[in-house]
Amino acid sequence: MAEVASIFLWFNKDAEDAARFYAETFPESSIGAISRAPGDYPAGEEGDALTVSMTLCGLPVVLLNGGPEFTPNESFSIQVSTSTQKETDELWNAITGNGGQESACGWCKDKWGYSWQITPRQLTGGMADSDPAARKRVFEAMMTMRKIDIAAIEAARAGEAAHAS
Repeated sequence: MAEVASIFLWFNKDAEDAARFYAETFPESSIGAISRAPGDYPAGEEGDALTVSMTLCGLPVVLLNGGPEFTPNESFSIQVSTSTQKETDELWNAITGNGGQESACGWCKDKWGYSWQITPRQLTGGMADSDPAARKRVFEAMMTMRKIDIAAIEAARAGEAAHAS
């Protein structure tokens, strides 16, 4: 029987702050155990959080304060599926409004450097449409966006011109 897998996210020294932000921001997220350093170490001091175990969007994740040797990059991202524009906006705005930055096609980056894909289910459905022309329209609409606009995605899928909202 396989052990439970966990995702590890490497932080310089802000794992505990990131865990608090993630737990407050994302559904099905909570902080579990925090392991503290029993003595000084190269990246920190006695009492600092070494690891923070948490559930992030229902997944087991460990945040590690490993020091500045490694930094996140775009080759790893966390995708969060949303159902409404309100939910999409809330998550996107929480990340970008907390020191993060916008990117393209529904991607943004948090202030710790981790990339997030805030992806409405309507986009995922449109990209899987059985009609190749609808898929192409959805793709082309998505390519013009930063935060995904669900109404524009649905209009593109239907072959309609999007109306400004």
